[in-house]
Amino acid sequence: MATQSSPPVTLLVLGAGGDLTRRLLLPGLATLLSTERDRRVRVVGADRAELSAAEWTSRVEGAFAQVQAPKAVTGRVVKHTEYVRSDILDPDSLGALVEGCGDGPLVVFFALPPSVTTRCCALLADLRLPEVTRLALEKPFGTDLASARDLNALLHRVVPEERVFRIDHFLGVNTVLNLVGTRFANRIFQPVWSRDHIERVEIVYDEDLALEGRAGYYDGAGALRDMLQSHLLQVLALFAMESVTTLDSEEVQDQKAQVLRAVRPWGRSAARSARRARYTAGTIGRRKIPDYTSEEGVDPARKTETLAQMTVAVENNRWAGVPFVLRSGKGMGEPRKEIVVTFRDVAHLPGGFQGAEGPDRLVIGLKPGSMELSMTMNAEGDPFDLEQKTLSATLAPPRMHAYGEVLGQILDGERLLSVRGDSAEECWRIVAPVLRAFAQDKVPMEEYPAGSSGPDGWLPSA
Repeated sequence: MATQSSPPVTLLVLGAGGDLTRRLLLPGLATLLSTERDRRVRVVGADRAELSAAEWTSRVEGAFAQVQAPKAVTGRVVKHTEYVRSDILDPDSLGALVEGCGDGPLVVFFALPPSVTTRCCALLADLRLPEVTRLALEKPFGTDLASARDLNALLHRVVPEERVFRIDHFLGVNTVLNLVGTRFANRIFQPVWSRDHIERVEIVYDEDLALEGRAGYYDGAGALRDMLQSHLLQVLALFAMESVTTLDSEEVQDQKAQVLRAVRPWGRSAARSARRARYTAGTIGRRKIPDYTSEEGVDPARKTETLAQMTVAVENNRWAGVPFVLRSGKGMGEPRKEIVVTFRDVAHLPGGFQGAEGPDRLVIGLKPGSMELSMTMNAEGDPFDLEQKTLSATLAPPRMHAYGEVLGQILDGERLLSVRGDSAEECWRIVAPVLRAFAQDKVPMEEYPAGSSGPDGWLPSA
């Protein structure tokens, strides 16, 4: 962490005039600096838009006010911040921008469309950069396996892999620690975390939000690319990885990559292991949601899915034969963001007991952090009757905004929350056959009313 005695890190935000900077990046930075008061960061915004110094300062102050940052924190950032009107796709303009950031530690944050990020990186590869330069970029990391490999090769022309930060804000510090702690830090779960005791795992991220004006991105991506290919496969990797000696970022990254290399579509059939659907008109709470194909900016010919489900196998000794079901959808009646672990039935139930209601389950809430363990035990009345009792706990809330956690790691050069290049490629390799099956209409497009729980016969509710 940069302290009062060390030079501040310069956070250069390319695309500073956009929605990502206003809505997520600057508020996240505000929560980081409010939590870690000794941290020193100089913010330089760059974009093609004409913004005066006063207008940029007002934007920074407004973003910090969203999260109620203390005046002292806001004032310290505003005192040193700067906005530079720059064409980042012009070599001379980009060179002058980077040179103006000085020789101290530099983080280049690409708040840009992926195609612009790629072109900008190609120019950065030919520039003299500060000795400590880190690149931070949002998903998607490519659009398929080939483009992900090309992007990685380009990034490595600019800086080595250990200075590339592929952001997955889904993997906040608490999410990572909750999963690792549950797996390895207690005697109850550590011995049973395998195919011998676990029958099925479901990783679900259903949202009650609909398109919400994001057709420009979402209609070209869909639920499979937007959520399963990136976020949910990363959660799967953390859930299924082998034990780590420490929380060293490279050790965790190695174990995650090992899991992803073992993932295949269930039954080696993309068409039979995946499902897709999109929402029709409906109601969510008091909101009336139009048919997806009627949403502004949507091209019905693209056949974009708003709900995707994919069952995969992790083909290794620990998990052979256990289905992992990944599912995410928009426009759902109830948000559901959790991992559901279904345990195998006991091998033998002593005679005389009756009324067992089903298998034991562990539910790990993703956002917010929570845990529920449903266990079979004697009923309150007849002691020979069995019933499910649920033990629940609320896990510690995050210290700060998810983007604050991510930025703190990047500014410190810590890669625990980053997606490593080989893992990014493996995630595209995993979903490639399903994407082909979708494109070839081998998987039918089903429908569900907005505000429902999805089409009948899909993943059962927890």
